[in-house]
Amino acid sequence: MTVLPLREDEVPEYTHIVADSDMDGLFGAAVLKAFRPEATVMFSHAAALRGGLVDDHIDRNTVLVDLPFHSACGWYVDHHLTNRPDRARAASFEADGGTQHWEATPSAARLAYDLLIDITDMEHLAPMMPVVDALDSGGITKEAFLADGPLLQLSRTCTSRDPEYMLHLVNLLANGASYEVLMDDSVVKQRCRQAAADRAVAQRHVEANTTVHDRLAVCRMDESGLRSNGYLVTAWVGDAADACCIVHGYADGDLSDPERPPLSASFYANSFLTNGQGKFDLSRMATALDPTGGGHANACGCRIQPPGLESNMNHWLDMWSNRDVVLKL
Repeated sequence: MTVLPLREDEVPEYTHIVADSDMDGLFGAAVLKAFRPEATVMFSHAAALRGGLVDDHIDRNTVLVDLPFHSACGWYVDHHLTNRPDRARAASFEADGGTQHWEATPSAARLAYDLLIDITDMEHLAPMMPVVDALDSGGITKEAFLADGPLLQLSRTCTSRDPEYMLHLVNLLANGASYEVLMDDSVVKQRCRQAAADRAVAQRHVEANTTVHDRLAVCRMDESGLRSNGYLVTAWVGDAADACCIVHGYADGDLSDPERPPLSASFYANSFLTNGQGKFDLSRMATALDPTGGGHANACGCRIQPPGLESNMNHWLDMWSNRDVVLKL
């Protein structure tokens, strides 16, 4: 797809940036802050936004990037399949003064980058953007994943649990830090070292707590405090699974507590298989029980719904067993 760059007079006014707290959201926020340095930045996550916990921070002076649609914002920038406002909602939003840019770009950061490329100095970000795209769109090769380079480590340091650190990162990137400067920052170096150590712990947990059900790998990380995306699980199961489901969080968790979030499930296609993506629409699993769930067809998530995890898992496994009908793209 081709994204037409904006002229300076076409950029909506904004004084506040609200972004997802992953690598994509970080770079999306950095692009937006590079264009408007005086804008403040807040990092959140999809469940918190959908749960109403961010409502007080969103108004017509807010640009929302890499997060679900919110009609109170002034500018909406995103690429998630299930976040795209339908025609009627988009028309109402725009009639009320809002501006929305939704495109099926590899990352939301790429969309922001392409929109502002002609009017913002982002040359320092250009070498890092392909990794941001690949991470968010399932384009990381198994070899690159296993090598665990600095940018992959950096991606695992991004978290809503540490807003001060996230603001440190976005300020570095928005103010012109190159890849070399970013990775030489003392705070970033320490976090990346910890991320490498944490991955070794997570790897051992995956090996001990993953089972494969009819080519769906189910990894139980709940009650452990550990988190992982699908790359770690699918790299370990190899060609034995077409997709994976990872359970995170705590049975007594709460959305308002970043250190102890509620139970959730994430679904990922095995992008390490040849033509591993685009076989199934996993977002149908993420939205089957949780109306606030969603994401991409190949990477998505939801919160566990009553009566509980066992019931939810049985429902998803039943959907998976009928995947050629229920989930086929």
